[in-house]
Amino acid sequence: MASVEKRDYYEVLGVERGASIDDIKKAYRKLALKYHPDKNPGNAQAEEHFKEAAEAYGVLSDEEKRARYDRYGHQGMSGMGGFDPSQFSDFGDILGDLFGFGDFFGGGRRRSNRPARGNDLRYDLQIEFEEAVFGKEVSLDIPRTIVCETCTGSGAKPGTSPVTCTGCGGRGQVRYSQGFFAVARTCPQCGGAGKVIKEPCVSCSGAGRLRETKTISVKIPAGVDDGSRLRVAGEGEAGWNGGPPGDLYVFISVKEHAKFQRRDYDIHSEHPVSFTQAALGAEVKIDTIDGRETLKVPPGTQPNQVFRLRSKGVQFLDGSGRGDHYVHVVVKIPASLTDEQRRLLEQLAAMEGEHPPERGVLDKVKEFFQ
Repeated sequence: MASVEKRDYYEVLGVERGASIDDIKKAYRKLALKYHPDKNPGNAQAEEHFKEAAEAYGVLSDEEKRARYDRYGHQGMSGMGGFDPSQFSDFGDILGDLFGFGDFFGGGRRRSNRPARGNDLRYDLQIEFEEAVFGKEVSLDIPRTIVCETCTGSGAKPGTSPVTCTGCGGRGQVRYSQGFFAVARTCPQCGGAGKVIKEPCVSCSGAGRLRETKTISVKIPAGVDDGSRLRVAGEGEAGWNGGPPGDLYVFISVKEHAKFQRRDYDIHSEHPVSFTQAALGAEVKIDTIDGRETLKVPPGTQPNQVFRLRSKGVQFLDGSGRGDHYVHVVVKIPASLTDEQRRLLEQLAAMEGEHPPERGVLDKVKEFFQ
């Protein structure tokens, strides 16, 4: 009997060949929830679909295997070993919705007694434009978990210690038969810790950790830009079992300025001048981040012409200098003219060989009565 040709793994999961690992995981979760044997008892076809999806995920979720599969196809998988669900530690996260536990196939959320680093924290901070340019020191109130000082994180009353869990023998897991797989679940008696606290600490109620809000000082360096991220080492969540704390990451957003726009380390702004100042030249006062500066507008300046004020921009983060300030000249054309202004402009137009349009009847009547 001829063997059935395997389907393409990407086709099995219904994703494109360039799909991200998150897309692959989402696609597998959807299929696993649909075809798992416990949801389709006695359905051999659903069981085959489940196995096929699990095999496809097992390859495409592994960078090395996926690269080999992309290059050689199914033939490239020969010699890589048969499909073994127990090798995929994140199956518990993917299929936890099926059973209400995360330690599927022996992986997932089992708690370890080994020291583990605490979680990182994120703080979103909005600052003014000037604060980003010149820097600032700010005080932040950070809610986080800390190790309980009373029990030093053990969760047990001082003078006592946690004891080995009798439900799992200290393994943190109990194994069951789940469909055609052997399934490991988190021990319900110890929650996966492998130990049980007989006499909990009165300060933390056995958690070994407490919640606090700490005020810390963070220095915002001069020159930070919108979207910058600052790392404050050791100011995250407390670690587990004596592990080090995580870090605090401060994500910075900068408010827009009414006059200035920033481009890298340069500042841009617009400044209006009259058409006579543009034509004859002038000295005008310009607003900069440092205050008022004098700008010489040369005769014959054109609309949208740009002038540079050196070293009047944003300080470089490494402190080696500053960017520049670019002034975009906006030439103002008066919306109305006095008769004298109009007469002078008409004379200028005549000198340049131009012929201004005829004035209307009302203009001529107005001139007659003056």
